[in-house]
Amino acid sequence: SVTKIMTLMLALEAVQEGRAGLSDEVVVSDRAASMGGSQVWLEPGERMTLRELLYAIAVGSANDASVAVAEYLAGSEEAFVEMMNRRAQALGMKGARFANSTGLPPQETGHPGPHVASAYDLALLSRQAVHTPGLLELVSTWEYTMRRDTIQKPVLYNFNRMLKRYPGVDGLKTGMTSQAGYCIAVTA
Repeated sequence: SVTKIMTLMLALEAVQEGRAGLSDEVVVSDRAASMGGSQVWLEPGERMTLRELLYAIAVGSANDASVAVAEYLAGSEEAFVEMMNRRAQALGMKGARFANSTGLPPQETGHPGPHVASAYDLALLSRQAVHTPGLLELVSTWEYTMRRDTIQKPVLYNFNRMLKRYPGVDGLKTGMTSQAGYCIAVTA
């Protein structure tokens, strides 16, 4: 899920450049709703604002929200992944190769791999991401309530426990897969 730093950064850059707005309504596809792992239980056809989906990604590490945002911004997750890889190369992330917008193992998402990045690659990405307007606000949020206008209001809590345990920590993102183990990119 540290991959989601790139997903968040590209989404917020699209907002900054005027290609998207935080209040834009995103319609969830069948594919996005089918993502496993961490999720906010999006339903096919459900409509959420881009802002809500970005909080779902940053706080709840939601794979379904990541795919919905990728599809919204680029037309397909595959096209978004191409954007991710171009940006990674532009940042000098020589060992990075993204296969999806979530960080899930490629074999679980049906995308060809590899999906890899070194600690140095993530440091380069993180150094750029912290300068993206709005990103630190998202990733430093400890608690976020989804679907405020419904009966059920699921509350998301950030997986980055260091936000509460280490004074000054303001981000960035945690992740875990069986192949990579536990991962974290932290800022303070």
